[in-house]
Amino acid sequence: MSKSSFSRRDFLKLTGYGLIGAFLPNLPLNFPRADDFYNVQARVIDRTVWSYDAPNLKAKRKKLYWHDLIVPLQNSTIGEDETAYNRIWYEATEGGYIYSGGVQPVHTILNVPQSIPLKGALGEISVPYTDAFESLEPTAKLVYRLYYETVHWVTASAVNKADGSTWYVLLDDKFKTNYYIRAEHVRLITTEELTPLSPEISNADKRIEVRLNDQMVLAYEKDNLVFAVRVSTGSRLNSRRYSTPNGEFITYHKRPTRHMATGDIASNGFDLPGVPWVLYITEKGISFHGTYWHNDYGRPRSHGCINMTPQAAKWLFRWTMPVVPIEKEYVYGFTGTRVDIQL
Repeated sequence: MSKSSFSRRDFLKLTGYGLIGAFLPNLPLNFPRADDFYNVQARVIDRTVWSYDAPNLKAKRKKLYWHDLIVPLQNSTIGEDETAYNRIWYEATEGGYIYSGGVQPVHTILNVPQSIPLKGALGEISVPYTDAFESLEPTAKLVYRLYYETVHWVTASAVNKADGSTWYVLLDDKFKTNYYIRAEHVRLITTEELTPLSPEISNADKRIEVRLNDQMVLAYEKDNLVFAVRVSTGSRLNSRRYSTPNGEFITYHKRPTRHMATGDIASNGFDLPGVPWVLYITEKGISFHGTYWHNDYGRPRSHGCINMTPQAAKWLFRWTMPVVPIEKEYVYGFTGTRVDIQL
């Protein structure tokens, strides 16, 4: 937890030499307020990604980027391959085109620390990533790296005696343990942000349609299409098939955030804190939710859940029943919005 300031130029110089893997646990997180990180950036999600001379995977390779490196962007464009399921590419500020599926669009927004109410607050990570520690001691263990647009329960604030900086205390909703992260890296979510959408439309007149073959989610109010987005559903991972079930369901169980973890990460397991805007439709855990570990929508690649961008999942969270008050960890019941999953 370095106290030194770390500029955008220093960060890019370090990561540009491919040293990100070696320095990952100890990278300073003091992004200056006057830094150009306010512009749109891409965080590398995959182990590595290449930039190309043109928006085409067959074009000449230009530069290799490593996991968690932050790449400033200047534009987006449509790829040259008309047969591709995902034709979105990003143009890097330093030149070259990067396929969107391997990077997460991010911003860096630094926040003024606020007092936390006794009932706690929901917070969203507003920087490309921030590191969570088990305490504020200088030798504290790094527990997790938390990523942009993940959502977490903030229970208190604390002052780091070493440098006077303010940190937030997070409560892990699965393991019921506490972590500490820099307060300026968290944007507290307001009640207004979670105001229900289309409350004048009865729940009986709302319907979600999941088209597995098209990898699409559509939302209807009566017969009017009001929302459509590309998604990623169940896939074959390491020779095992994870299916998204067909049929009719309801969004009976909703959480603004969930630490999703199961199995052996070396095989098919995962450990994902802060998964945002979760709408469960089965007792086995199949849900709609925001996704930060890939940006490759339009093809199956999940363990059965319906992966969406965090923004799309938040829209669906607000539009569906049951309503989840901002202070509630979850709402579980027998009412929900209808979901039809079909080929």
